[in-house]
Amino acid sequence: MPPDPAGPTSTDPGQAAPTAEAVAEEEQPSGKGGGLLKSSAIMALGTLASRITGFLRTAVIVAALGTGVLANAYNTANTIPNQVYDLLLGGILTSVIVPLLVRAKERDRAYGEQYEQRMFTLAVIGLAVLTVVSVLMAPLFIDILAGSYTGDQRRVAVLFTQFFLPQIFFYGVGAFAGAILNTRGSFGAPMWAPVLNNIVVIAVGGAFLMLSSGRVDPSNISDTQFMLLAIGTTGGIVLQTVALWPSLRKVGFRWRPRLDFKRGEIGQVGRMAGWTLMYVVATQVALAVVTALANRAGDRGVAEGLGEGYGYTPYFNAYQLFQLPYAIVGVSVITALLPRMSRFAAEGKHADVRAAFAGGLRLSSVIILPAAALMLVLGPEITTVLFAHGNTSDSDALVIARVMQMFAIALVPFSVYQLMMRVFYAMQDTRTPAFISVAVVTTNIGMALTMYNVLPTDKIVMGIAGGYALAQVIGTLISWMILRRRLGGMDGRRIAGAYLKLIVALWPLIGFAYAAHAITEAALGTGLTPGLIALVVGSAGGGLLYLVFARLLRVDEVQTMTGMLTSRLPGRR
Repeated sequence: MPPDPAGPTSTDPGQAAPTAEAVAEEEQPSGKGGGLLKSSAIMALGTLASRITGFLRTAVIVAALGTGVLANAYNTANTIPNQVYDLLLGGILTSVIVPLLVRAKERDRAYGEQYEQRMFTLAVIGLAVLTVVSVLMAPLFIDILAGSYTGDQRRVAVLFTQFFLPQIFFYGVGAFAGAILNTRGSFGAPMWAPVLNNIVVIAVGGAFLMLSSGRVDPSNISDTQFMLLAIGTTGGIVLQTVALWPSLRKVGFRWRPRLDFKRGEIGQVGRMAGWTLMYVVATQVALAVVTALANRAGDRGVAEGLGEGYGYTPYFNAYQLFQLPYAIVGVSVITALLPRMSRFAAEGKHADVRAAFAGGLRLSSVIILPAAALMLVLGPEITTVLFAHGNTSDSDALVIARVMQMFAIALVPFSVYQLMMRVFYAMQDTRTPAFISVAVVTTNIGMALTMYNVLPTDKIVMGIAGGYALAQVIGTLISWMILRRRLGGMDGRRIAGAYLKLIVALWPLIGFAYAAHAITEAALGTGLTPGLIALVVGSAGGGLLYLVFARLLRVDEVQTMTGMLTSRLPGRR
């Protein structure tokens, strides 16, 4: 059960909430200093490296496979391990295990380490069983997510799925290893490890291009080409997980398999995990519906003679772009905040939970707001530079841009919603997020079905992305109202003030970026070179104006971030 909202707090309600700097400078549980901003910065650098290489990986795969039927089969199959893992274990590992590990170590350090060993052993066994069963069910997964596939496309999709599903085991072990590292104050390694995976897949995509002559589709892909994609993609995930082991040893973790659970430990996990499972099931049902509808839209586009580029692959790639700012900043802030908020919640310090949330939200918004604006204004340039290569045309890249622009509308509410979910988890409340997810999923599915039935084929995936944005707004509003009552407020005035200043600072960025787009297009037309010029000039110049105006408006969070960065320059202390 969550702590009593009327329970004791560490701060008198009449006192001012801690500033962003105060929240950022608070020490980690390890006592080694740092704080939210430092931990987030370390993770953000790692995440930035992983996302940059991740987009190089995506660009290479898009160039190799295009956005048609083979790409749809590959991307759908490569999504299934994530869906199955998230459905049955991912949500439990991320939302349940971290708070339980923190509380076990607060209770008694020796007991906490034994509990850690037991939970890790249980996770390894569960992941192994889940992986074997999932591989056997590969054809069923394709029938659910891509029922419109027939012939060679279905055959290749099923084979890809069978090769990709072992990733479940390594995703799970890696997530649990990351949770252990986070509770021990080590945040960097889980954010840097994906770089290795991306490098492997980049090499795989490059080798595929070298082996290919002309466009490859499910009917003419060779065994060598298939095995290169299948083994290479899963091999990258294996390497990503193995790379965490030195960091685990560095923080003193040595796995000693044990299942001597104490009375009540499994029941505690079960009570929390049950509601989390409901939440994850709801979100995965929505994802399954969206994936199936996007695949059907792609096949309908082929049947109508529109081409292959209007299905799941444009949606998938646009979603990857949409996730970048959140992954760099939002995930970093959330990962640093969760152990801290769990500790505050365990001690009944609701004012500190509220302050940590508000500080984290303001810090992450400094990057997320301008990122959303740049996606809206420079979407075509972003996707042209990244994807208009090899077997992907400018028009294919433009479809991805339109979908991404719809996702950009969702970026701010999505980030806020995800952070508020972690507040519930820190309070050991998994029931409320489960019920909120029902409203979010219902909106998402309803909008997706509506868009599929009312929009022309070439606009369906754009409409589905717009429905996703509306669903995130619904989830944010409901979560805010509930947490406001439970925490005795949400520091709304301070958050609103920071957002108002950031929005004012955004307008020079938007104006400059749009001018760069319009002038470049008028002078040079469209294509890779004009797109690159507009993207570099518009984002760099607009970003500089945003920082200048934000500092003039005295946005504390911008000053905190820039102060930290300049203090690390050579010659500065």
